[in-house]
Amino acid sequence: MDQTATSPGTEATSRATDSAIAVAAIAVLIVSYAVNAMDRTLFPLMLTDVRREYGFSLPQGGLLSTVFTLGMTLAGIPTGYLMSRYSRRSVIQIGILIYSAATVITVIATGFSDMLFYRTITGIGEAMQLTALLAVFSSYFSRNRAAGVGLLNYAYAGGAAIGPWLGARLLVGYGSWRAPMIVFGLIGLAMMVLIAAVVRPQLSETKGEENKAVASGGAASLNNRNSIVLAILSILFGLALYGYLGMYPTFLREQLHYAPPDAGRVMSIYGLGVLVSLFTGWLGDRFSPRLVLALSFLVASGVSALLFNGPADFATQGALSFVLGATFSGTIFVNLAACHVKAVAANLAGRASGLFVTCVYGSATVAGYLIGWIAKLFGWTLAGNLQLVALCIVGAVIALLLRPAAMARQAKAAV
Repeated sequence: MDQTATSPGTEATSRATDSAIAVAAIAVLIVSYAVNAMDRTLFPLMLTDVRREYGFSLPQGGLLSTVFTLGMTLAGIPTGYLMSRYSRRSVIQIGILIYSAATVITVIATGFSDMLFYRTITGIGEAMQLTALLAVFSSYFSRNRAAGVGLLNYAYAGGAAIGPWLGARLLVGYGSWRAPMIVFGLIGLAMMVLIAAVVRPQLSETKGEENKAVASGGAASLNNRNSIVLAILSILFGLALYGYLGMYPTFLREQLHYAPPDAGRVMSIYGLGVLVSLFTGWLGDRFSPRLVLALSFLVASGVSALLFNGPADFATQGALSFVLGATFSGTIFVNLAACHVKAVAANLAGRASGLFVTCVYGSATVAGYLIGWIAKLFGWTLAGNLQLVALCIVGAVIALLLRPAAMARQAKAAV
């Protein structure tokens, strides 16, 4: 008798242990991205206080609010290549270290130039973490990539809901915008240690083989029709999304005269809308991405029109922000990210994720400055109508140019 054979009970226990470890690792990675979301939604809420202290203009404030996306643009595609040489887990940890340290250092800025530099550096770290996480989740959940990205996006929902709420409480409690920046930076550094302790390479470096799925279709390079159309959509989306995220809190506080806690609550409600991500990711895996994206851009256009042209009361602004969160970050972001990966062969997943990050955050770099500049010259109504409403309509039309049949499909492997 073979003395080395393991009993069925032992094998079952081992599988259960491995599953528990995988669930714990996925949960930790989701929480780590929630911290990322908390960090990037914090500064716009602090912007009015920063402008008051330093005397920055509205366009300057808008640029500071969204310039971190320049760092994300610069780091997106290089991170895709970096992951071919180093582990995704290491890239995630380095990214967290960079943006957490830069967030803390921002509090010692002496003027516009050095604060702009620190805010840009935060984006480099955030891009490294996001690009690696997109590759991890789209590979681990290779049979349902959009749903996998949707699961990851739950982290953004949590971070976008908790970040403004906690940031506003810290702002009021300490009477200084610096306190929330320091606290959030320290939370990020703690996540690095947790990832090192819980996330194993078997999960972070998986290419999807354990899911018994074989991919068919997808282009052999990024130079294909679907990837080009998706890149254009991502650019338009970045301008609209970060026109809202970067300057909407300022619109609430300076145009509608909301108190900081009320503005924080409205932005938290936006984050709650992102909780639809898993469902909308499932929709994107089951139905034509051309239809899902076109309809989503149309809905976003209508909601944006009401935000900047409709009633100013808290209940209405909160309800509209919830719907916009479900549409922008809950649906469009998830399906654009997944479609970039689906558009190419499996070995290009990291580079496709990098292209998505670069396009979205490249246009987002100027989104805050642009909407702030338009608002300064012509008012917030026209600024919202041009940068959100009109761009979303254009996005809906361009989405119709996608060719879903040319995207990668998943089939069961022979057993």
